[in-house]
Amino acid sequence: MVTLQFEQRTRELIDSLKAICAAYGLGNDGNEFKIITQVFLYKFLNDKFAFEAKKIQPELAKAERWEAAIAAMSADDLDMLQMQMGPNTARLKPEHFIAHLFGRQNAPDFAKLFDDTLRDIAISNNDIFAVKTEGGAKITLFDRVSEFITDPSKRDDFCRAIINKLGDFSFERIFNEKYDFFAALFEYLIKDYNKDSGGKYAEYYTPHAVAKIMAAILVPHAVRGQVSNVSCYDPSGGSGTLLMNIAHAIGEHRCSIYSQDISQKSSSLLRLNLILNNLVHSIPNIIQGNTMLHPYHRDGKVLKKFDFIVSNPPFKMDFSDFRNELDTKEHQERFFAGVPNIPKQAFDKMAIYQLFLQHIIYSLKDGGKAAVVVPTGFITAQSGIDKGIRQYLVDNKMLAGVVSMPSNIFATTGTNVSILFIDASNKGDVVLIDASGLGTKVKDGKNQKTLLSEAEEDRIIATFNTKQAVEDFSVVVSYGQIAAKNYSLSAGQYFDVKIEYTDLTPAQFDEKLQGFTTRLDALFEESAGLEQEIKKQLAGLRYE
Repeated sequence: MVTLQFEQRTRELIDSLKAICAAYGLGNDGNEFKIITQVFLYKFLNDKFAFEAKKIQPELAKAERWEAAIAAMSADDLDMLQMQMGPNTARLKPEHFIAHLFGRQNAPDFAKLFDDTLRDIAISNNDIFAVKTEGGAKITLFDRVSEFITDPSKRDDFCRAIINKLGDFSFERIFNEKYDFFAALFEYLIKDYNKDSGGKYAEYYTPHAVAKIMAAILVPHAVRGQVSNVSCYDPSGGSGTLLMNIAHAIGEHRCSIYSQDISQKSSSLLRLNLILNNLVHSIPNIIQGNTMLHPYHRDGKVLKKFDFIVSNPPFKMDFSDFRNELDTKEHQERFFAGVPNIPKQAFDKMAIYQLFLQHIIYSLKDGGKAAVVVPTGFITAQSGIDKGIRQYLVDNKMLAGVVSMPSNIFATTGTNVSILFIDASNKGDVVLIDASGLGTKVKDGKNQKTLLSEAEEDRIIATFNTKQAVEDFSVVVSYGQIAAKNYSLSAGQYFDVKIEYTDLTPAQFDEKLQGFTTRLDALFEESAGLEQEIKKQLAGLRYE
């Protein structure tokens, strides 16, 4: 009940912040998402600090105003309090609190005070909360929010409107709840800003069904709690849906998250997701940059290898501007099946997922596991890089299986997708599932989307994890059988061909045969009539 109440209050807060942006001319503006997410984050960090402070010093919870009680502390006592807080909590000073800004909102140049406060929080916490670029620059927590308002005379009022919305309720009571609350909250927070548009690598929001299936197969319930001190990587991290799911399956304190994404927007959203999900310790591993051209994560000079990799990479994209830099001896081992050629036209159709897939295979530890969303065409292509990758996985016995998903599982793309499961320790049979017939079609704006029920998701997971062969749904095949089928990973190509037999009496057989004969005679008669008509028409033609 508490969670539902807070979810409703939080949605109302997000909606009110969007209304403020709209009132000041920033509705659907390119900078609106920065304002909404950063203001929300400021609120979240403020309340998390209050929660941790009261847990360490219970007398603060009894104070009439906890902010005033902390402000009255000596510098040494405040330092001690901050040292006792966990690494997921931002280090705040009394002048950083929402209550302090609320009380100063009538001061001249309030917008500058508001911006200076957020920037000071960012600088004070840069070591923990900054995202790095591949070149080493740091992307701090907060921008100067008011400066997104082009008219300086409106900035003070804009910031006053924001601060007046932030004190209505506190997140404090929710920090004892399960973190599932924040998964739903994060999706609502960014739903208008994670469309199939924008930067060079457009972000696709990975559906919950796909994320759940990937995590539950990579980390089955039977081994949860037994996996620890592992690394989880996504070379096209987006806003982090897949990474959050795998981290929850393993346990946030049992794993470290690594990511790289070319989009600064995605990297900032992923950072927010890590903060909401108790994974602040992994923020230093979040890199904004081009994974294909400049993979960042390394052990010494060699690329780092990971225990788990999850990814929903971009499928088609123009990378002609750096394609030839990848087709060199330096990258030959990583792109073992080849680099797609530059087409004469339709550059945006270049199959960049083939690069990501090879990079993932190369980045996997011995015995590591990966789950990757691929276009379904990948699993049956008869030649080229796709087949080369499949052959490599089969010949090296590092495949767990494939789940072919229903069409329109992604509302933003009509491409049919499959989930490829790589397991460098699986030397036995491979599971192929055809789940294309599952799901219910619903309208999602202008698009049609297919939703899987929880029972259908669980059916896929259980079938895969127990290696069940189910008629017209799944097969369990050997590596040798796959090689014999030209390395096809489509379950349908391994299903038994069924011939249905019907018992007939001699009289029923004669009746059916007579029916076929009568129908055939009628068709022959019709054909003869047409033949005569055509000849008649031809005879009547005259040259003029």
